[in-house]
Amino acid sequence: MIGAHRRSAILNALRRGTVPHEGLGAFAVGMERFDTAFIADLAAVASGRGAFKAVRGEYGSGKTFMARWLQERARSEGFATSEVQINETETPLHRWETVYRRLVERLATADTPEGALRPTVDAWFYTLEEDVLAEGRVDANNADALAAATEMLMERRLAAIARTAPAFSAVLRAYRRALLADESALAEGLIAWLGGQPNVAAAVKRAAGVKGDLDSFGAMHFLAGLLTILRDSGRAGLVLVLDEAETLQRMRADTREKGLNAVRQLLDELDAGRYPGLYLIVTGTTAFFEGPQGVQRLPPLAQRLHTDFATDSRFDNPRAVQVRLQGFDLDALSTVGRRVRDLFAEHAEDPERIRAAVGDEYVADLARGVAGRLGGRIGVAPRLFLRKLVAEVLDRVDQFPDFDPRRHYAPTIDEREMTPTERAAASASDVDDLEFDS
Repeated sequence: MIGAHRRSAILNALRRGTVPHEGLGAFAVGMERFDTAFIADLAAVASGRGAFKAVRGEYGSGKTFMARWLQERARSEGFATSEVQINETETPLHRWETVYRRLVERLATADTPEGALRPTVDAWFYTLEEDVLAEGRVDANNADALAAATEMLMERRLAAIARTAPAFSAVLRAYRRALLADESALAEGLIAWLGGQPNVAAAVKRAAGVKGDLDSFGAMHFLAGLLTILRDSGRAGLVLVLDEAETLQRMRADTREKGLNAVRQLLDELDAGRYPGLYLIVTGTTAFFEGPQGVQRLPPLAQRLHTDFATDSRFDNPRAVQVRLQGFDLDALSTVGRRVRDLFAEHAEDPERIRAAVGDEYVADLARGVAGRLGGRIGVAPRLFLRKLVAEVLDRVDQFPDFDPRRHYAPTIDEREMTPTERAAASASDVDDLEFDS
């Protein structure tokens, strides 16, 4: 049984029409086909390799869901994770300093759901101290000697990073000294600069001997430094998701070309072994991977990502560099609905009433009804279907003893609650336009 706190977080996200950040295994459908390959990839990354996976699928096929399910699995295996939504203004792919900043802001571990950089750095310094003491050359009661030996060990561990990004170790050195001097404001500022935050006070940067803000070149090397710290502090590695890469297609031509080249560069760096412990996952639509405004515009990248999808989807290879998600059919949508209903019922005041009033047949009928109002496009329906199921049916059954969804509720969909893709599907007004999936 899932805990009450996690259950509440899941249901609140579904009420808002968003993908939960945790507990996805409670109602995941179709993910099991990727599980074995994913765990094998994580094992390879934990051994010190880099890995990459492209995930393709149309709107509603579950790309974001899969990405968060993978992250949750990875955290349970000792990885840190981060998810960055690609965006033309905030996080264009070629501006790696902004991608790195968002990566750090959303860095998560099993015990820190977001903003895990500082706890990770603190855990790393603690590990370094333990390693120094284990050597038996420094008295644990000699604080100055322990601090000096820990700093020397830090420099050795970051020697490879310091050759290309000396600012990384310089800021960490200054951060450690600020902690020992109990200068908390300085320590906070240094961690902010290490995380790529702009507008850090000049006095903070002077304390570390650095200037300006982090640039794209520096951020690429800072990522390597972050991976070193994660592994040294006991993490198996980092799973980084670059979500909604298809937004590149809508960007200016020069921005698009630079973004595609940034992906190619990352793959080359992974293959060259420069990011050991990194598992990079990029999600996008079929048009992004196959269309003229996406990956195909950069032949070297297209060649790297090419995967044969001409065979029956039942025989898709989950070990391939690119995997595809199949859109929901009515059975899958109903299965997800039943699992959400059962999750809701676990902590309801009257679980039996929930299951009786919102039975399997009703869940299937609601799924069909919502899909019907979206032109029969079941693949587009999951978000709205689950939102209606939780917020407009299950909540009412739970709170009002005389509420009968068969008698008192007819699903309606307001244009204001729909995404552009959902509005386009809903525009099918003729019965011949309905496309119920088999």
